[in-house]
Amino acid sequence: MEFSVFLTTTTTAATESDRHTVQFELEPANTERLMNLCGQFDQHLRQLEHRLGVELSNRGNLFQITGTPLTTQLTINLLHDLYRETAETVLSPESIHLFLQEANLDKVQANTGDDVRIRTKRGYIKPKGLAQSQYIQNIRTHDVTFGIGPAGTGKTWLAVACAVEALERDEVRRLVLVRPAVEAGERLGFLPGDLSQKIDPYLRPMYDALYEMLGVEKVNKLIERNVIEVAPLAYMRGRTLNDAFILLDEAQNTTTEQMKMFLTRLGFGSSAVITGDITQIDLPRHQTSGLRQAAEILEGVKGISFNWFSGRDVVRHKLVQKIVAAYEGFERERAT
Repeated sequence: MEFSVFLTTTTTAATESDRHTVQFELEPANTERLMNLCGQFDQHLRQLEHRLGVELSNRGNLFQITGTPLTTQLTINLLHDLYRETAETVLSPESIHLFLQEANLDKVQANTGDDVRIRTKRGYIKPKGLAQSQYIQNIRTHDVTFGIGPAGTGKTWLAVACAVEALERDEVRRLVLVRPAVEAGERLGFLPGDLSQKIDPYLRPMYDALYEMLGVEKVNKLIERNVIEVAPLAYMRGRTLNDAFILLDEAQNTTTEQMKMFLTRLGFGSSAVITGDITQIDLPRHQTSGLRQAAEILEGVKGISFNWFSGRDVVRHKLVQKIVAAYEGFERERAT
């Protein structure tokens, strides 16, 4: 146990709106690890204060937190996890940002008791924040799940993780990972190389996720056995996929006809996840995005869930979150 709470002072009656003060020690006391935890000029502690709404100070390994019962407990848990991390990792504002996303999830899990971690043979993958937690639960409970939102919100990564989990649990017999081969106005015919060399760059993000979760050697073996198929969307026409986990990524670049074609590939024992960002559509201007139309047509259909991510759900570099928020604000202003 690396921390101990030894003094608690509480104001008035104990309700969630009351603020109280808790003092505790992080053990073992280690000057270098404490400096790593607090950051330069205590910037990590200020980051925690800002996001969790608490007042946080320390003298050596003695810490004091003032906040509501829930936020103080969240802060204690987070500091414990971060201090344990300092034994092997140099913390940065970016890594603190990711831990804070998990702190929001911990709050939800503390209230519901739900375990939404994704289990693979290489370990657990934990959602970061409420939006990711709900997304995973919807993938597990719906035959068709849409994940729509900006880059960096974990839509594709978590979908691939759920697909790997389903395969390893023998819930499906194969994985089919699909992307439209249309990006930024380019067309396959103008790209160098044979068909495989033309297509591979569009599918690389899926390969990267698979490699990290399963390992390169195993992924290549599963591809050879056709247990995992990574293919462009055009290859789906005329097929019916049974006992499969099907993921369509970058779905904002599907036409309305392609989206309908893809959704009707679903066979018995199969589930599908469709991800995309409707603010980054690369189709010609006169073409309607199949993802945008599907969101209008299928909203409310039983068995289909829609998960909408926003800039605050970004789990990449903190600057990405600011960029996404700035673009969202610009789009709102232009719409009005």
